[in-house]
Amino acid sequence: MANITGLTPGTWTVDQSHSAISFSARHLMISKVRGRFESFSGTITVTDDPLHSTVQAVADTKSVTTGDESRDVHLRSADFFDVDNHPELSFVSTGIEHHGDDFRLAGLLTVKDVTKPVVFDLEFDGVSTDPWGNTKAGFTAETEINRKEFGLEWNVALEAGGVLVGEKVKIQLDIQAAKA
Repeated sequence: MANITGLTPGTWTVDQSHSAISFSARHLMISKVRGRFESFSGTITVTDDPLHSTVQAVADTKSVTTGDESRDVHLRSADFFDVDNHPELSFVSTGIEHHGDDFRLAGLLTVKDVTKPVVFDLEFDGVSTDPWGNTKAGFTAETEINRKEFGLEWNVALEAGGVLVGEKVKIQLDIQAAKA
């Protein structure tokens, strides 16, 4: 059974300055492009039985960055996130279950008004107190989605075969949350 020592009931708020929402996708079928959302928020409501806890999070699609401004502009366009019409993507949990020494976090991911179930492999990384007396909890999670299922369909066929952008996207979360 997974160890969740120190994770006490109550509201935990995602600390954006010590957290990351990142993703990676194949490019030209031979390498991966990595990116992240720089603006996001989230709340973890821990219950007496941690398996009944809930997670809610949103990311500002305008804050997407990959380190290449022209690619970022394209990701913000109607070809991908269409940030003018869909300024946020969101996640709302539907359940947590033990999975070996860790957990699985199930929920509904919404991108461009398309909502689909996803399951994150979730690790609880512990609880610590910072030098100012604030209680913090750490989590890491990962899932893989097919971007086309969320309306992110733009692509270009390559002369040598394959496509410019892979359909599978890995989403990685590194979360530090503060006890309210």
